[in-house]
Amino acid sequence: MVKAYTANGYKMNIQKDRITKTYLFDWGDTLMIDFSHARGKMCNWKKVEAVTGAKKTLASISRHSPIYIATNAADSSEKEIELAFERVGLAQYISGYFCKANLGLSKGSPEFYRAIAKQLELIPNQIIMIGDTIDKDITPALQTGMDAVWFNPGASNRQYEKSFKQIKHLCELCI
Repeated sequence: MVKAYTANGYKMNIQKDRITKTYLFDWGDTLMIDFSHARGKMCNWKKVEAVTGAKKTLASISRHSPIYIATNAADSSEKEIELAFERVGLAQYISGYFCKANLGLSKGSPEFYRAIAKQLELIPNQIIMIGDTIDKDITPALQTGMDAVWFNPGASNRQYEKSFKQIKHLCELCI
């Protein structure tokens, strides 16, 4: 069970005498497939599909840590994003959704990630961002002091980037 308490104005997640991470996941091509031919809001697409291993990974992590979505979706509201997650059976694992509609900022800047940390009342090093795009997910999260994991399912056995953690399968995050 995760308990929260406030210290120095920041919320800390404690589990069995240790601080746990809060997880931020990108949406498109990290947890749900972003079909390039589909138009409009994902919640209205004829076909929606979770990325392989997404349900198992979120179920595992959510037992110990809160999970939020950090997306660059500019045309979907928080509720519409949640509806898309409901369609693939992932919404039950998500504690909340951050997007341009509720932050007033586009993803890809450190300010986007600072705004999330502020809303969650967490210090950045308590948060880990998982995403498939280095310039919008990984680099700005690292610039704020968050941890970051690059989800790179197309990687060869050779690691492309050594300055941050990289995974090929979401299940590598299971705890």
